[in-house]
Amino acid sequence: MRLIPAARLFAATVLCLAVALPSTAREHAGQTIGQQREGVLFWSQAQREARFPRMYEMFPSDRAAHGSHVHALPQGRPLSVAGKKTAAWLADYMERYHIAGVMVLQDGQVRLQRYAKGFGPQQRWTSFSVAKSVTSTLLGIALQQGDIHSMDDTLGTYIPELRRTAYADVTVEQLLTMTSGVRWNEDYADAGSDVAQMYLGACVDGQAHVLSYLAKLPRQWPAGTHWNYNTAETDLLGILVQRATHRSLAAYLAQTIWQPYGMADDAYWIKDECDGSDTGGSGLSATLADYARLGQFMLGGGRIEGKPVIASAWLEGAVRQQAGVDEPDRGYGYLWWTDADGSYAAIGIFGQMVYVDPARKLVIAQVGAWPQATSKALVAARRAFVAAIKHAVDGEQARAVP
Repeated sequence: MRLIPAARLFAATVLCLAVALPSTAREHAGQTIGQQREGVLFWSQAQREARFPRMYEMFPSDRAAHGSHVHALPQGRPLSVAGKKTAAWLADYMERYHIAGVMVLQDGQVRLQRYAKGFGPQQRWTSFSVAKSVTSTLLGIALQQGDIHSMDDTLGTYIPELRRTAYADVTVEQLLTMTSGVRWNEDYADAGSDVAQMYLGACVDGQAHVLSYLAKLPRQWPAGTHWNYNTAETDLLGILVQRATHRSLAAYLAQTIWQPYGMADDAYWIKDECDGSDTGGSGLSATLADYARLGQFMLGGGRIEGKPVIASAWLEGAVRQQAGVDEPDRGYGYLWWTDADGSYAAIGIFGQMVYVDPARKLVIAQVGAWPQATSKALVAARRAFVAAIKHAVDGEQARAVP
């Protein structure tokens, strides 16, 4: 069809605008924020590596401001792993599995650190499900401060919209252990799974995406009897903490941990597009060093200036197995993964990790862009990396014994 001059001018203008827009803007044109967030699961490798450091810039986010005090991470004696080939071993691991940064602390000192090309100490990286463990920790603080009364409270106490749903009688503790019993599919590779669908729908009555989505789901098991990994329920936990404290997760994080403990840089938390709440199950971005400081905070028993800031009832259960996960020597606490040797970890898809080993006074922080959200081979490689660090520390200690 022949265009008249005005129409031709309009078409040329639209074309020029499309070319001028950044590639991410062109890609997301016409999509809701929720649709864009779900699309993250299916980004290419190049997109992951380019965008994971700037997720907080791509999506509406709240800032967790750092303070003037910085918790120092002094340089310690370099850790020797794999004999004298530590640098080559670490470079190979990071290149093979697309790891952007690794930091190992022992006794609060930096024993090992490396950043991949194009990523540096002042840059942030999205944490994915590491945020779940942070949200859980904030609940432990809210419990200590009395904003949350008991982990035996039902969810409807804080979120009235759930009172006529399958979550009506689910307790805070059952939400923390992912044993609600409500049906859920967390298959990251399946575009039809719940986790790939939960942000896609239209906003309903100003509620967060997960509230309207979860309200429709049926019960599959009695509450408290079956562990089933569920990201939406940790968004739900984030809503609970925000309603109980009357603060965003980012603001509460800044007030209770980020500033008083001494994180060095601001963090950011992505917001739900429907109600503006921070999404408790993912969306936290911080620097590698501040993730390591978070692990050090946990290693120190959640104390700041010698005073406990987390409720003992939470701390006693959070990092000990509360539910089995069908893996030998592994369990699940209060949104923290647990190991049989007393270690525990915050773990996110695509290679994110904050690992805490109390026996060795060890913290391992890692950020990356795995080629898949997760797989048995990738998990095995991460566990082998952690085991190599532990083996190196044990070797040092054995040689130090007279």
